[in-house]
Amino acid sequence: MAQQTCSAPVLAGLLNAGGGTGNMTAAAAYICSQLETAALTAADITSSVDTVYLLFSAYLVFSMQLGFAMLCAGSVRAKNTMNIMLTNVLDAAAGGLFYYLFGFAFAFGSNSNGFIGHHFFSLKSIPSPGFDYSYFLFQWAFAIAAAGITSGSIAERTQFVAYLIYSAFLTGFVYPVVSHWFWSADGWAAANRNPGDSLLFGSGVMDFAGSGVVHMVGGIAGLWGALIEGSRIGRFDHNGRPVALRGHSATLVVLGTFMLWFGWYGFNPGSFLTIAKSYGPIGSPLNGQWSAVGRTAVTTTLSGCAAALTTLFGKRSLTGHWNMFDVCNGLLGGFAAITASCAIVEPWAALICGFVAAWVLIGCNMLAEKFHYDDPLEAAQLHGGCGAWGIIFTALFAKEQFVNEAYPGRPGRPHGLFMGGGGRLLAAHLIQILVIVGWVSVTMGPLFYALHKLGLLRISAEEEMAGLDLTWHGGAAYVYHENNSGEGGHNGGGFITKASNVRLEPPVAAVRANQA
Repeated sequence: MAQQTCSAPVLAGLLNAGGGTGNMTAAAAYICSQLETAALTAADITSSVDTVYLLFSAYLVFSMQLGFAMLCAGSVRAKNTMNIMLTNVLDAAAGGLFYYLFGFAFAFGSNSNGFIGHHFFSLKSIPSPGFDYSYFLFQWAFAIAAAGITSGSIAERTQFVAYLIYSAFLTGFVYPVVSHWFWSADGWAAANRNPGDSLLFGSGVMDFAGSGVVHMVGGIAGLWGALIEGSRIGRFDHNGRPVALRGHSATLVVLGTFMLWFGWYGFNPGSFLTIAKSYGPIGSPLNGQWSAVGRTAVTTTLSGCAAALTTLFGKRSLTGHWNMFDVCNGLLGGFAAITASCAIVEPWAALICGFVAAWVLIGCNMLAEKFHYDDPLEAAQLHGGCGAWGIIFTALFAKEQFVNEAYPGRPGRPHGLFMGGGGRLLAAHLIQILVIVGWVSVTMGPLFYALHKLGLLRISAEEEMAGLDLTWHGGAAYVYHENNSGEGGHNGGGFITKASNVRLEPPVAAVRANQA
């Protein structure tokens, strides 16, 4: 019956069958079959729309790897360009392999305990209800973002093999465990825990897109790596005064910043995972997840903009310069901070988030110089410091209506302290900060220390002075020699030569003199 064409003549024929008395049972079955078919078709369309939305968001998040690569390349000196770009490529490649083998299972392998997942190794039993390939791809893009953050902290002085080891460990184990705690339905502190499971302080941790899970994890890991291997040669003079070692390309920094900005529209709004979901009466254009997705993009934008302008004028008042590098980092700091609360705060609150994030970054950078901490990308300060502020900000400004929309099924749960929701959400978020710092410290700290003791972490002084591109990668990213053939010559002309034509300089004596 379900295969019949839905039309008035067919229904009339059924009603008139049986000598005029009508066949009501057949007509009812026909109508129900048509409604069931329509409902199933609508469900398939909804699933398709949500899958396309999630895949598109995953592609946007993955595009952030290009942003990280360009930002890192522009922020280091020219002699280390090839090295830092290659590490970004391998963060994605090694991260993809180890997240496939172990990471996704540790993060989302339900059913499991509150500490770590133990299903779906190598995507076994995928797809399954609630988990499809698109979900894996989206979460992988987040995992490699955490590894990319750490790469910036230890740039310009780290052995290549160390990148491979820490990247595999971070994406395959350290990061997945944290994401299981706060994002898995089995996680002990997750706000979206399984129905019937108790919530931490009655609220759970509302780290919507990962100010803590992604940014703090990457920032704290980078902090330990940079602390253990020490500052770059020449970063502080013999009196302990900081010496600026500026990146070689403002163009690449700006390009990377805008690429990251673009990718953040997948990072934050995409964390809804679905878009075709109604919050209110059917047919309302405003009471749906599609509207919340748009609002999330707006809060993300406003926080970054507020942080960029605050950094611009704040650094101007402190240094007397309009510094482009600082403004780009301030912008990213605003994005890192709003990531936890992007879906559950009002746009006006996002301005506060970005404003404070800028001063958090400026303050963290002052502390870094005071204690002779060297982070070429300011990654630990930006992602760790601003990420921690974002977690606290969420607990202060989360709006009750938005909380119930983003985390449904638990009416009456606590929301922001300044929004009349009490202090329980703040208590949960302070716990989150402490456990992330503790977990990353007891895992990544010993790893970096072991690499240091084994002589696998830092390159030699001679190699550092010559540059990693020449000493580890067979040639520089930029090799310009003056053209003496008469075509260009001393008028500024030049051509790119092979790296084999370049001698390794400076000699050891010059390196020692520089260190002295």
